[in-house]
Amino acid sequence: MSNWEVTLGILGLALITLLTRGFFLLPRRELPMPDWAKQGLRYAPLAALAAVIVPEIVLTKGQLVSTWQDPRLFAVAVGTAYFFWKRGILGTIVSGTAVMLALRLGLGW
Repeated sequence: MSNWEVTLGILGLALITLLTRGFFLLPRRELPMPDWAKQGLRYAPLAALAAVIVPEIVLTKGQLVSTWQDPRLFAVAVGTAYFFWKRGILGTIVSGTAVMLALRLGLGW
């Protein structure tokens, strides 16, 4: 592949990226969107976060966790309980991490 083909490919990819990402930013007025779509988009960040976190909690090497002696399950339970009790993000992270480390280092799970 020659240098001008690589340059043309990079410029083409940059143009496509600019068009696809700027599609919602370029119009001067708000694009009309049905109410059901607006309401559904409110939950998109939560759905994306769940799609990233849940497999890390319930899967091990592509398989569902088959034992209750998994420190991640207890860490999630403690973190969730702390969040509903105090509504604090830092405390949720610290309590879940503390439980997971205690079970891994203390009990060897």
